[in-house]
Amino acid sequence: MEEHETAAPPGVQEQNVNPWSVSGEIGADGKVEPINYDKLVNQFGTKLIDDTLLERFERVTGHKPHRFLRRQIVFSHRDLELILDRYEKNEPFFIYTGRGPSSDTMHIGHMVPFVLTKWLSDVFEVPLVVMLTDDEKYLIGKADREVDEYEHFARENAKDIIALGFDPDRTFIFSDYAFMGGDFYRNITRIAKVCLAWLWDSCC
Repeated sequence: MEEHETAAPPGVQEQNVNPWSVSGEIGADGKVEPINYDKLVNQFGTKLIDDTLLERFERVTGHKPHRFLRRQIVFSHRDLELILDRYEKNEPFFIYTGRGPSSDTMHIGHMVPFVLTKWLSDVFEVPLVVMLTDDEKYLIGKADREVDEYEHFARENAKDIIALGFDPDRTFIFSDYAFMGGDFYRNITRIAKVCLAWLWDSCC
């Protein structure tokens, strides 16, 4: 993902938003500021979801925008206007999302994006692809966990996702281990994990 970085003034710690933590900007006076969403939009090269786009969404699809969009829980986007262009022209597209299965259950924070994804799939009536990256989680996971544990997590997470009520005729859920070479690929990732651990120990 391309980011547009800006240097912080002396004595100021920039806000930091990443997959693991969120912290507001700390000013020279030590005061922690609220998250600046306009800065996030600029940093990640997205666009704000404004009233004009929401009005177009409703006009094109015939559906009132999801409450996450109306309440600005989801506040920015990339290329949503292009999706609406394709929908207006009856041109094909599909929705893609994923989940990195790191445990055998998903909490509410994991489920929120899938709630919106299901709604979009229902509104547009297009195929949905859900990728379960059990291989990735094995490679970056705890050293004492085996491949089959992450495959188990993927199967259990798939059940949680299915429980939201996705249309089975339009939804394809797959795990990387199940669809990328079987035992041969499992062995490749086992070797890769050892090599990655060795490289990490050597250089860090």
